[in-house]
Amino acid sequence: MSKLYGSVEAGGTKFVCAVGDDDFQVLEKTQFPTTTPYETIERTVEFFKRYEDRLAGIAIGSFGPIDIDKNSPTYGYVTSTPKEHWANVDLLGLIAKEFNVPFYFTTDVNSSAYGEMMVRKNVSSLVYYTIGTGIGAGAIQNGEFIGGLGHTEAGHVYVPRHPRDYSNEFYGSCPFHKGCLEGLAAGPSLEARTGIRGELIEQNSDVWDIQAYYIAQAAVQATLLYRPQVIVFGGGVMGQAHMLKRVRDKFTALLNGYLPTPPVEEYIVTPAVPENGSATLGNLSLAKDLSNN
Repeated sequence: MSKLYGSVEAGGTKFVCAVGDDDFQVLEKTQFPTTTPYETIERTVEFFKRYEDRLAGIAIGSFGPIDIDKNSPTYGYVTSTPKEHWANVDLLGLIAKEFNVPFYFTTDVNSSAYGEMMVRKNVSSLVYYTIGTGIGAGAIQNGEFIGGLGHTEAGHVYVPRHPRDYSNEFYGSCPFHKGCLEGLAAGPSLEARTGIRGELIEQNSDVWDIQAYYIAQAAVQATLLYRPQVIVFGGGVMGQAHMLKRVRDKFTALLNGYLPTPPVEEYIVTPAVPENGSATLGNLSLAKDLSNN
């Protein structure tokens, strides 16, 4: 029987579990809400138990912050998340103890970045941002994840506030920081500013230009810090068809020709893997690589 590989995209809103083959073809995928740790992890284990005799490895890409230091006593834990009930949960340990296979543990955005790199010809340096309920980013240079003591937390960098936010004294919706990227540009900031859920806001509303201003700052930061070949923006906020052009235009204005980049239409893009499958593809590949080492 051929080997199979598992993917867990552990998001703050939902878990997506999948099993794929050596060619990364998905045999089965399921998703369910992220409720309590006990219930959510139990459903994850139940899904993979049906394939236990063929599984060769599983990769978990999780919402964070998480501990990815293998020498740490809390390796595999979700740490200081504001998500209720999930702080200091041993996510990796509670799943891994049920299976006799190797596990790869990283962030959900790292998984997505890896999947996006795989489908882009001659790309080995890439930054992937998700702009949704929260903001996170995974960065890859020369095919390797960037990180030292832990993973990056690019969603919580401080950014100059938009003049409208200055005048309205809006500091964002992040419970940890006043004026960070996530608090000012993630989905909840739309409702915090307008009182209207993001999906119900008209496309011609000025609030989208405010969002684009912050997201473009993220692209400038990625350009200056990592010099990637491509920057990918995923997540629900960027699912708005009009947002990509807004971000590209503001990025061009903010960078102001300081560094050479590829044409902006090729440099700042949305995911190439269809159906939000970037993390699943990345995880399947990471699980396969791990099982072969």
